[in-house]
Amino acid sequence: MVLWTQNHLYTLLPALILMVVFTALLRRFLGNKPHHIRMIPFKIITVILLLLEVGKQVVSFSRGYDLYVIPLHFCSLVLFTMPVMAFYNGKYAPTVRAITAAVCAAIFLLTAIYPQLIYDGSCVDRYFTDFMDFHTVTFHNLVMFAFLLIPALDLHDAPSKKDPKAVALFILGYCAISAPIAQILKVNFNNFYSCNVGPLEQVRTSLQAVLGYGLTQVLYVLIVVMLDVLFTIMCYWFYRLLRLVSVGRKTSAVS
Repeated sequence: MVLWTQNHLYTLLPALILMVVFTALLRRFLGNKPHHIRMIPFKIITVILLLLEVGKQVVSFSRGYDLYVIPLHFCSLVLFTMPVMAFYNGKYAPTVRAITAAVCAAIFLLTAIYPQLIYDGSCVDRYFTDFMDFHTVTFHNLVMFAFLLIPALDLHDAPSKKDPKAVALFILGYCAISAPIAQILKVNFNNFYSCNVGPLEQVRTSLQAVLGYGLTQVLYVLIVVMLDVLFTIMCYWFYRLLRLVSVGRKTSAVS
């Protein structure tokens, strides 16, 4: 089971360093500005992500549509949460920001720890020759950058004790939609149909011989749902820890 390939090491690691540098610069110049000003970089990233998604859909249609590009993957959740966070300022804005921060944190950690699970290292080789690979690499890197901006620029300025519950309900809602569709279309959205982690996939297929396909698949999907919820809540608290450190440093600098 390979977590990082050489391509990830040569591209993702420098990209992460650049993200941290740019985040620090943006914090320096925008950290004390009003909230709507601090949101500008996040809004720009959001618009770019949406344009990239439109491009991906258009290219897929031109090649004969691949059902795998339907935005029902876990990482695709930002296509729904980030625009709302970027442009909605109503009553539920703090909740939306908490959910977005949690989802972005999950994508950040997954990509930083296990990038080969998120996108194959060969995507880097085709980065400048195939739009779909360009989209895959750029998309996930931009989401990582967006996550760093949320605590650094204090874009979620009203955390609540109710946030973990909201995050859990949102992920459960996503799973309730994505998991059945994955089974119906036989497309591996969010690993709901099969597991991309080799050793775990071997366990799943081995159980089929004992429990049968149907029962094994039901148990497998339930386990994936539980892991999704628990992991995303954990990522929310990871984000809150970063925010605590970020806000603490900002307060110290001001004083």
